[in-house]
Amino acid sequence: MKLASLKHGRDGKLVVVSRDLQRCLDATAIAPTLQFALDDWDSIRPQLQDLSRRVETEGENFDETQCASPLPRAYQWADGSAYVNHVELVRKARNAEMPESFWTDPLMYQGGSDSFLGPHDDILMADEAWGIDFEAEVAVVTGDVPMGISAAKAGDFIELVMIVNDVSLRGLIPGELAKGFGFFQSKPSSAFAPVAVTPDELGDTWQNHKLHLPLLSELNGEAFGKPDAGIDMTFDFAALIAHAAKTRPLAAGTIIGSGTVSNKLDDGPGKPIEDGGAGYSCLAEIRMIETIQHGAPQTSFMKFGDRIRIEVRDTTGVSIFGSIDQTVVKYTG
Repeated sequence: MKLASLKHGRDGKLVVVSRDLQRCLDATAIAPTLQFALDDWDSIRPQLQDLSRRVETEGENFDETQCASPLPRAYQWADGSAYVNHVELVRKARNAEMPESFWTDPLMYQGGSDSFLGPHDDILMADEAWGIDFEAEVAVVTGDVPMGISAAKAGDFIELVMIVNDVSLRGLIPGELAKGFGFFQSKPSSAFAPVAVTPDELGDTWQNHKLHLPLLSELNGEAFGKPDAGIDMTFDFAALIAHAAKTRPLAAGTIIGSGTVSNKLDDGPGKPIEDGGAGYSCLAEIRMIETIQHGAPQTSFMKFGDRIRIEVRDTTGVSIFGSIDQTVVKYTG
């Protein structure tokens, strides 16, 4: 089943979307919003599934440019760092050793979730000097998760899968981390692709609580990254959910992110696509590798007018979630 939220008020208007993303049916008679559906998922999901069967042969034209993020705002957005290769490169670039515990205990931060961007909304920024970066990630939406859930059982609470551009301001991160209190200004509003899908919709490409497909990023129309989201993921989504729920329950509609998807190459840092690698899911990673190899980064962060497109295609080449397609635009207030 595929679900989307058309732009409408604060929380969108829920629609069910066909597998080929060509048609949709209004679901508001069943659930006005996706959060409403998640709050009573066990009883509402079967009704949405009935609508999902109908949308394959009927419905209105689906225009993903009219979509908000599937959850335009959420009770919780917790982003992990499941691809430890990415973390290792970050630390190596600043000559810092990575603690051994990072391989057994995931990193996670609590992000702002009150104002997600639509998948085709501009990224408004006041200053290029803030170091504007995209981060292509996979995310899941949970049902109600009890506190202290084990990783062995946490996967049962994954209700939906999404992809996300977790926008980061690299120039502001060091100063915030130096305060010892985590991210805030350096993590502005994120954007999710138009469509959220149930795990069964992914077939064999969803295994062991991981999405086993390339996550595609295009920067200004050029292929930038195609790492396989199922490779080099040290912590699967069940492990991330269990980590988040160690000391608190998670409310239905909680979003858990994977962190930047990153693949190694021959057990070393990845390479650009043009050099035979899988490329990268953020600019910071190629800058890290440039720093390691050349002593300084050669690639700039995003400038006003730059465009990022992120999507996942199934094994036949059809887009699964629709696209995140955003342009960086100067914010003038």
